[in-house]
Amino acid sequence: MSDNTLFARVAPWLLAAGLMWMGQGLARADSAAAPHIDAARLYQQHCATCHDSARTGGMGPALLPESLERLRKKDALDVVQHGRTATQMAGFAQQLLPEEIAAVVDWIYRPVIPAPTWSDADVRASRVETPGAKDLPAKPQWSADPMNLFVVVEAGDHHVSLVDGDRFEVIHRFPSRYALHGGPKFTPDGRFVYFGSRDGWITKYDLWNLTVVAEVRAGLNMRNVAVSGDGRYVMAANYLPKDVVLFDADLQLIKHIDASTLDGKQTSRVSAVYDAEPRKSFVVALKDIPELWEISYDEKAAPIYDGLVHDYKMAEAIAKPGFLNPRRTPLDEPLDDFFFDQSYKNVLGSTRPKPGAQGTPKAQVVNLDVRRKIAELPMAGMPHLGSGITFAWNGTTVLASPNLKDGTIDVIDMHTWKLVKAIPTPGPGFFIRSHENTRYAWADSMMSPTAKDTLTLIDKQTLEPVATLREPGHTLAHTEFTKDGRYALVSVWDMDGALIVFDAKTLKEVKRLPMKKPVGKYNVWNKITRSEGTSH
Repeated sequence: MSDNTLFARVAPWLLAAGLMWMGQGLARADSAAAPHIDAARLYQQHCATCHDSARTGGMGPALLPESLERLRKKDALDVVQHGRTATQMAGFAQQLLPEEIAAVVDWIYRPVIPAPTWSDADVRASRVETPGAKDLPAKPQWSADPMNLFVVVEAGDHHVSLVDGDRFEVIHRFPSRYALHGGPKFTPDGRFVYFGSRDGWITKYDLWNLTVVAEVRAGLNMRNVAVSGDGRYVMAANYLPKDVVLFDADLQLIKHIDASTLDGKQTSRVSAVYDAEPRKSFVVALKDIPELWEISYDEKAAPIYDGLVHDYKMAEAIAKPGFLNPRRTPLDEPLDDFFFDQSYKNVLGSTRPKPGAQGTPKAQVVNLDVRRKIAELPMAGMPHLGSGITFAWNGTTVLASPNLKDGTIDVIDMHTWKLVKAIPTPGPGFFIRSHENTRYAWADSMMSPTAKDTLTLIDKQTLEPVATLREPGHTLAHTEFTKDGRYALVSVWDMDGALIVFDAKTLKEVKRLPMKKPVGKYNVWNKITRSEGTSH
């Protein structure tokens, strides 16, 4: 065979091998230019010490999708790059490449598989108590009216400020858990307040002695907490795990109740839990199951007959104790949040469509005695009933609810359940607040990109907007009144924000206290007396 013939036969194979070698070389070059980033390894190396290897939180907050749903990725990138002011979270811009930081942030927004668990043993093991706290004096150790105290949650640097509602001065400021949510809840005497964090921590704080009493972790992702009207019980509503958890006043675990259907085939996140003091019960909304639960803390509560019963008075089925067990009300659709009427017999709840699903938000009235829906509320848009208020008008009682989608305040007659009026505002808002001793209801438009700096004041007699207050270029939101209703405190909802004190009659600014994103303020008297002008 000639050399030319041999070359002709071998050349195609040499060319193919050369192309393969070149391709492998190019692939290696591309790999060197853009190597695979092992985000899980980077997390374990740089983050696990503070946030736990399973991302359930430790010294730092949990880094789970459920915990991060309100934190945009671009904001998370900024935190990882530059750290978080006034916390132990350091920035990693000097240690990690931008693409490595981006990979870690993407990774923490993915679900943990298998999903992390939190058992009764975990709950009990998490509890800590401050030594000697139970023996502290039963009177305020500071000079101010304890009933006119404001508890201010500053989300900007995760602190709580206590403000004297007479002199409008900060009495004390202390660090809080990360991402407090759902509003603090007070004991009936106003001495203790319970804070709930997104990460599932409940903190019991002694306002009179300015100290933490006890803490416990009720779950991994928590919506809110409620305190019983007699001060004996605390209940937590969890997204993860899907349950409600009951504690005594000292945060000792009593029991947990899985949020599931009666047959256990379907489970649900828990949207909210609130106390219905006149009924001696907690009322629980489930986000994924069309049921509303009432859990009585009355030892004499009637037994519960689940399922089909011919005549419950005849005790024709095996009953569960009515004390500390759920009494189920079936619904057409789950409730996202809700509000009580004055009698606490009726729950006014809203349902939001699931992401990507067809349909519009709805509002309904559920009677807790007959255990069924009794009316639909004619409210368009996306009513935020959990932040509604009630007041007397024209011989009846009305509900006024903000709207997360439309620039309106819907006013509903609570006897006929009909729309009285849709009051226009500059844009969609989150909160409306008032007081028995003031003529005006104060509504924000904080959900509006153009009107978030505006408060609209509505005359509760004429149902007409009569004035506006503005903080140009900033977010103005969440009003709360002093116990006598004379002054209104409003948040400038920014990192370098403030509490603005207004005279509720003249609408003139009285004082301004610098704050770090004061997302909410809560007057002790208005909360424990269940003022009609604030949330309960």
